[in-house]
Amino acid sequence: MTAPTLTPRQDSHFQHARQVADAVLFEGYVLYPYRASSAKNQLRWQFGVLVPPAWGAGRAEHTYQRTECLMEPRRDATLSLELRFLHAQRRTVQRLGTDGRFTTVDSLDAGDRVYVPWDEGVEERIELSVPVAELAGAGVSLPFTRPAHEDAEAVRVDGRTVGRLVRRRERVDGLLRLSATELDGPYRVSRLTAVVENTADWPSNGMAAERADALPRSLVSAHLLLGLSGGSFLSMADPPEWARTAAASCRNEHTWPVLAGEDGRADVLLSSPIILEDHPRIAPESPGALYDATEIDEILALRTAALTEQEKREARGTDDRAAAVIDLADTMPPEILDRLHGAVRALREVTGAAGRPDTPWWDPAGDPTVDPAHDRIVVDGHQVGAGSRVRLRPGQRRTDAQDLFLQGRTAQVEAVLHDVDGMVHLAVTVDGDPGADLRREQGRFLYFQPDEVEPVEEP
Repeated sequence: MTAPTLTPRQDSHFQHARQVADAVLFEGYVLYPYRASSAKNQLRWQFGVLVPPAWGAGRAEHTYQRTECLMEPRRDATLSLELRFLHAQRRTVQRLGTDGRFTTVDSLDAGDRVYVPWDEGVEERIELSVPVAELAGAGVSLPFTRPAHEDAEAVRVDGRTVGRLVRRRERVDGLLRLSATELDGPYRVSRLTAVVENTADWPSNGMAAERADALPRSLVSAHLLLGLSGGSFLSMADPPEWARTAAASCRNEHTWPVLAGEDGRADVLLSSPIILEDHPRIAPESPGALYDATEIDEILALRTAALTEQEKREARGTDDRAAAVIDLADTMPPEILDRLHGAVRALREVTGAAGRPDTPWWDPAGDPTVDPAHDRIVVDGHQVGAGSRVRLRPGQRRTDAQDLFLQGRTAQVEAVLHDVDGMVHLAVTVDGDPGADLRREQGRFLYFQPDEVEPVEEP
């Protein structure tokens, strides 16, 4: 591969997507109750961790990410790229003794906060822009390094130095490889390949091979932002019909690309280690970063505000970001908290079942045009309805990883359902499920769309 020809980066591409990218970067950085002593904060950074190759050999951790996606670039288009990750730095706490020497300690009381050892995350960015034409053939490669670093910050109480925080970062090395191949087909489309590798050395001095030791030499929460100056990317979750075969042939490892620009635009892509849908957004009601996207902001805010003063002191001493969360919860006005209770995104007029205003729209029994037990639809030229047998093929647009375990399993259709948006869903019970009879009795089924099943010929 050749070295990339750098051109001015088009930062405006990523402004809309960066808020979501920040959530990916700091997902799980520090979890409620935001204290280093909390058990859940002893094993952090579960997503997008790329470890040194020599340490990762034979382990379940990854050393690289591979992104493949489809794009339709205009002639003379430029690809802008931003690789973002956290560089873990180890913070130790030292107390100043009466003899003027610093001694490493497990905690240091400093008034409104209690400092404890902690691994902080420093945001790193690798940025480049390259003409799409230069990605043909061998493409381009960009080695990068983030050097080792050490500094100390004095801890003062009432103007008097009582200790210091010593921060150490290890050297991190990586390689970014980009290439593009134009594909045959009815339209001019190219497959873009972006590979991020950790190439850091691992010391051979017999140091303990624990995950915590590897993190300072790792790329943590690694993800990519990609933007085109002209042209567009194709959705990998829901590509146009003519591109489905090409999209299915793309190989994405340890990451997943989604459209991330404003609604209606497709010139920005986010390749994330967390499964997202196209055009993901942060709820506008969210008051700030709470570093736990699996929780509800309202619950987190209320729980955080209810911490004891001693717990808040330790949280503030854990990390500046944790301190900001505590301050946010303590100072949140009631009207902001009320906004977190719920929001209606859109309203539309519903005239009732079968267009009759006197029939509740949510009552399927009141709509004579649907009959879940007897309705049938056509799938691959076969009539499918209650009692039909199908093979499950969960689609890529699904975000529930549990569905992957059902790939290829056979099932029985229990009902054909129509929702208020006009979508058709097949309620099924999986063959071999010991709770199938209970599901039928309670009406609790698994649901798949018609393009996610294959009819099974009856013997």
